[in-house]
Amino acid sequence: MLTTATAPATRNLIVDYYEVIAAAVERLGAGPGDPAGTPGFAPGFDLPELSGPVRQFFAAAGATWRELGEHAGHPMRFMDLTGNPGTRTTKTFPSMLIVARAVEHIRRTGQPICIFTPTSANKGIALRDAVGRAIAANLVTPEQLRVVVLAPGSTRHKFRRDPLSADPALRAANPLLRFTGAQPEGVKALGRAFVDAYAQQALDKHGTALWFSLALPNYLVADAARAAFELDAAPATAAAPRWHAHAVSSAFGLLGYNLGRDVLEDSGRAAGSPRPGFLLVQHLGTPDMVLNLRHGTFSRDRLPAYRRDAATGLWHQDADPHFPAVTDDPDEVLDPTFYTHQPVTSPAMNDLIARHGGDGVTVSRRECLGRYAHLRDLLRHTPCELPADPADLREWSIVMALTGVLNAIDRGLVPAGLEVVVHGSGSYRDDDYAVYEPDAEVSTVEEIAAAVLGGR
Repeated sequence: MLTTATAPATRNLIVDYYEVIAAAVERLGAGPGDPAGTPGFAPGFDLPELSGPVRQFFAAAGATWRELGEHAGHPMRFMDLTGNPGTRTTKTFPSMLIVARAVEHIRRTGQPICIFTPTSANKGIALRDAVGRAIAANLVTPEQLRVVVLAPGSTRHKFRRDPLSADPALRAANPLLRFTGAQPEGVKALGRAFVDAYAQQALDKHGTALWFSLALPNYLVADAARAAFELDAAPATAAAPRWHAHAVSSAFGLLGYNLGRDVLEDSGRAAGSPRPGFLLVQHLGTPDMVLNLRHGTFSRDRLPAYRRDAATGLWHQDADPHFPAVTDDPDEVLDPTFYTHQPVTSPAMNDLIARHGGDGVTVSRRECLGRYAHLRDLLRHTPCELPADPADLREWSIVMALTGVLNAIDRGLVPAGLEVVVHGSGSYRDDDYAVYEPDAEVSTVEEIAAAVLGGR
């Protein structure tokens, strides 16, 4: 049984851990990319001083640590990363740091920047929010900093009206582009191809440096702060070892957390707090990290064989507890946010689990719905409170993660004596926002160029 417990602890994951982020940059060896006008342009990792306007910009970077009681003898903790009402996801933190780096580059060089990101949804939503906040805090002008987002049509319901869409000039300068190709993940290759082809032209004709911001270090350094937050809020002990659970596509968040542990151990701050294991939670649409962890391959041939019940139409399997026992469709896409196939981060995550313990589990919508009423009670009166009707839920990350943890415990996949920390990486609902329709539909680099550079 799960019950709520002690009062939550809250921190600003950027302002309160600025020095941890800087140390993570140093440990990672991260630095500036190639010069402006080249496909590999990226600003350095220098951040602005924490002046009043910069603190105002970072004000939405809050996180909360909550106790969730116990389930079957396992204490449950919840790291709520959804406090920013402009995103309701963990992408707030890396997006703010990406924009802060751009701000510092612009201040030092006078060089305008256009951030370009392919995304399933949440990275793009958060970058738009961060750029809007930087402009509102007068850290940059709209002419100095822009953002262009390329997203698949499958996630149109996730994008929200925001300050960049409310003003005609800002909307024109910061377009949301919908990819019309058949494969949602195609936004990555198309976005990369656009920046490769047009980086020089953007600089020569428009005076702007194009920055393709989808790079792993940009996200790891922000997520390193999670480890410092845990150490302040409720450090693990040898008597109560932990697993950290996360709904994942590529597991940037857990890899970043692990980088934070490296930094804390280097400094001696984490002495006596044992390393946790990791529980990966995925859906049947992209179970690639769980497949690779369990079988060393991304092939869907290693999924268990499902049997269809003619009476109910449901599909069942009981051969492998790491995959759903029941589903409406063995190929279902529970949430199109999780769209990455064959993530390059799998070997690193597999290695961490081999060294520190952990596992992987895949959930179905049917299993999430079976837990939904219970989870709604659990999350009541929090920023990620669930709607009464699951059809109104637009981001399933937290529901997936909690369902995966409870399934893993009930199936004996979590060893006795372990606490579980659930990373609350995203949850938003239909009444949180009004949908923002894209500014253009594209399928080629030339169409992107016309939307981004045409007429400017």
